[in-house]
Amino acid sequence: MPNKTAKPAVKATVSKPAAAKPAVAKAPAAKPVAPKAPVAAAPAKAPVAVAKPAVKPAAPAPKVEEKKVVTQRQGFKANEFVVYPAHGVGQILAIEEQEIAGAKLELFVINFIKDKMTLRVPTAKVANVGMRKLSEPALVKKALETLKGRARVKRTMWSRRAQEYEAKINSGDIVAIAEVVRDLYRSESQPEQSYSERQLYEAALDRLSREIAVVQHSTETEAVKEIEAQLAKSPRRTGAKTEAADGEADAEGETDETDGDGTTVADEAA
Repeated sequence: MPNKTAKPAVKATVSKPAAAKPAVAKAPAAKPVAPKAPVAAAPAKAPVAVAKPAVKPAAPAPKVEEKKVVTQRQGFKANEFVVYPAHGVGQILAIEEQEIAGAKLELFVINFIKDKMTLRVPTAKVANVGMRKLSEPALVKKALETLKGRARVKRTMWSRRAQEYEAKINSGDIVAIAEVVRDLYRSESQPEQSYSERQLYEAALDRLSREIAVVQHSTETEAVKEIEAQLAKSPRRTGAKTEAADGEADAEGETDETDGDGTTVADEAA
């Protein structure tokens, strides 16, 4: 009898491990971790939208084409030498467009090498400022012939004549500039010029020599020598005439016109 009761007890102990299996089956509940994959895929779409603006930098290309088209305006070309009345001979570096106050303007970019200056002139105002092409060789020859003539001095005091000389220099007329050089020239045998006379003479000589040098494809030094050679052929004043002229130059616009009249009479008498 005691052995029979012991067997059922063993069976009960064997059945307990079977009950533990359902606990292992609960492990699949951890699968909800899978939703993390969509979170990583979402940011990948954003860079596609950012890449589209990269095509916009191609817009500035048409501006380069516009600059190439502007090579000639009002009969003037790029790299051409011109005469600007207020500054003398310069070279057109380019013809460019600029937008000023919402309006587009075409400009000549003119470089004056000796003066180390660059000037921008609207193409539409070329006629107003008096900009012109270089003189023809025949006109240059006429200017050189003018230098051989007799100096002409008007019956006015120095201040008025100085204004007239300045107007001729700034006119851009090569023959008028040659007249200033002729009238203010002093040879070595004559007394030195006054400061204002010397300034005007050098300004006129500089304008004249620059243009002659460019037209004749020579240097300014050679042009100055040619000008001085022509001036040496002009009639020279006597000592009395020179003294009268020197007295007038020293007056420099004073109200006393005695010296000025004396100089004029001496010149006319010659």
